Amino acid sequence: MTSRNLRLRRLSRATSALSGRKRGAQPKVVALGGGMGLSASLTALRRITGDLTAVVTVADDGGSSGRLREELGVLPPGDLRKALAALCGDDEWGQTWAQVIQHRFESKGDLHEHAVGNLLIVALWEQLGDHVQALDLVGKLLGAHGRVLPMSAVPLELQALVRGHDPERPEEIVTVRGQATVALTPGEVQSVHVVPADPPAVPEAVAAVLDADWVVLGPGSWFSSVIPHLLVPELLDALVSTKARKVLSLNLAPQPGETEGFSPQRHLEVLGRHAPKLALDVVLADEAAVPDRESLADAAKRLGAAVELAPVASPDGVPIHDPELLAAAYDRIFRMHGRIGPWR
Repeated sequence: MTSRNLRLRRLSRATSALSGRKRGAQPKVVALGGGMGLSASLTALRRITGDLTAVVTVADDGGSSGRLREELGVLPPGDLRKALAALCGDDEWGQTWAQVIQHRFESKGDLHEHAVGNLLIVALWEQLGDHVQALDLVGKLLGAHGRVLPMSAVPLELQALVRGHDPERPEEIVTVRGQATVALTPGEVQSVHVVPADPPAVPEAVAAVLDADWVVLGPGSWFSSVIPHLLVPELLDALVSTKARKVLSLNLAPQPGETEGFSPQRHLEVLGRHAPKLALDVVLADEAAVPDRESLADAAKRLGAAVELAPVASPDGVPIHDPELLAAAYDRIFRMHGRIGPWR
């Protein structure tokens, strides 16, 4: 038995003991992703459950996060900060702190464009020497409605194989390095992988997935925020073996560069290629963003999932998720598609 499988078995036994306890009236939900897509899910999910954990990608290498990562050798804090801000409440305390940690300095010096929350998180990492303990402390300060965890204990480099990166060589496949570059790359992304290739998962993140009632993946940048979670072996093993039901939330529109021209079903096909053993239960999509419902249903079926169409986009026409509509869609899915714990 490999050391990874042994650790997974131990975590499974630990979470089985947790699962034996009487669950509350709310589902245990784990949301995976990064950036604004994960923030959209968390803002919705905190409205319907008080037992919420975010597992966040740590491959960002741009902006303030990239500078701190390069200078100090730390995990990139930006996506973790955004998740914490999304979990802040709608009261005055929560909204004030959400604005504070999202605030960016403007100057002509080294502080320019650094986010307050990034500096706070890194300072606590240095003080406490523990990623999880520091993030829990920030969450306590903010009054966050949930927990935020990094998916891996080491910063990752995202690499993509891209066809037609050079327009003059449309069939050539090259390697593009760095999350910020992959997100905006010209050409067609064929696949992504991370360096190191076998990164350690954060044990608390694995345990949360194994003990969840529902796991939510997406929405978000497909190759740079959603799929990277499937590239951490221990985390993928947990996603495959968990008894939790899994819902994949699709984007409202293709992302320029990274998934330009992708149909909704193409997103599912790409995800399936990266994690062929991963089965899903539900694929959630905005009803106005699916031109070919039959093809999407076929693609979802190959992953073991049913399609749920719902109006989840902002009514003003901007391609962003509306928190209340998305919350209503998640709540309906949790109620209709079976459950493990006796919530509700």
